[in-house]
Amino acid sequence: MGELQKDVRVVVGHSLPYFTFGVIADIQYADKPDGLSGWRTMRYYQESCSHLCRAIQEWNMEDTRPRFVLQLGDIIDGFNKRGNKSEDSLAKVLAITRTALMPFHHVWGNHELYNFSREYLMKSRLNTTWMEDRRQDKGTSSTEDYYAYHFSPHTNFRFIVVDTYDLSVLGRNRTNDKHLMSEAFLMNGTGYHMMTYNGGLGQEQLAWLNDVLTYSDKSGEKVVIAGKCLIMEEVSREVSITHWCSIFFVGHIPVHPKAKRSPCLVWNYQEVLRVLQAHHSVVCYLAGHDHSGGYHQDSYGIHHVTMEGVIESPLGSNAFGTIYAYEEGLFLRGGGRVRDRYLPYRKVDTT
Repeated sequence: MGELQKDVRVVVGHSLPYFTFGVIADIQYADKPDGLSGWRTMRYYQESCSHLCRAIQEWNMEDTRPRFVLQLGDIIDGFNKRGNKSEDSLAKVLAITRTALMPFHHVWGNHELYNFSREYLMKSRLNTTWMEDRRQDKGTSSTEDYYAYHFSPHTNFRFIVVDTYDLSVLGRNRTNDKHLMSEAFLMNGTGYHMMTYNGGLGQEQLAWLNDVLTYSDKSGEKVVIAGKCLIMEEVSREVSITHWCSIFFVGHIPVHPKAKRSPCLVWNYQEVLRVLQAHHSVVCYLAGHDHSGGYHQDSYGIHHVTMEGVIESPLGSNAFGTIYAYEEGLFLRGGGRVRDRYLPYRKVDTT
């Protein structure tokens, strides 16, 4: 057994994890020189593919091989669109992901929508809904108009990929009804996070999300949610669910204002938080978008983890993680700029 597994066992106090999975965000590959972004931060375009290769090599060699990898969005940079290199750059990065001995679940971010229309993405290899678990979705909501799905890699655990650009001025024809609605939402909204590079969740997706979470509450699952954008305003910069039911959320944009430093936040984060916090099955929300990363545990015990971006990791560094699911909680083992974190499951009195 390797030193990595020994360290995790000491912290969590359990002999073996139920399963593990990889997580990585904001690769943003482009064939261009390294340089400063509009945020005045350094972006290492020439290193992003090498960082991805090294992360995959580590995942492939782990004693307990990850079941899957969550790619949290912005897999290529919007710069590719200018030189008509979007498809070639995407093909290059996807070829690297195919060297992994486990599947990738892809989240869509703003840079996917800078490069491609939603129609294109739905037909591309970045659409990984083929791995969804529809059998457990007892709701009547449809996901036809947005990119969201859920899957269960292990008994009593569920992961939900959400579309944080369901409401967005990116990726749709300007005459599209949802585009027009998103324009109005953006114009009438208030707050520093009402930016075109952010987005939100529409009412249909929120209803679908509530349906899935209601099922998970009743089934005693633990849920992780993944999205591109954050749903909390601030994130610390160190930066009963029943014991047997966990739900994990995955998205590109953070949903908690305390889980990030920049204006990277879901437009209607208050609505999203109300849905998440109403369900005791929710354990964690994973996001990218803010390349500096962040973390916050809200008053309901939900962990909001914002992954550091690969694109701002210099030569000799990296930004990825492996998460171990134990009986007592999750352990995030960071690579490069990502720090280790222990994420205990919250306890809820169901009596």
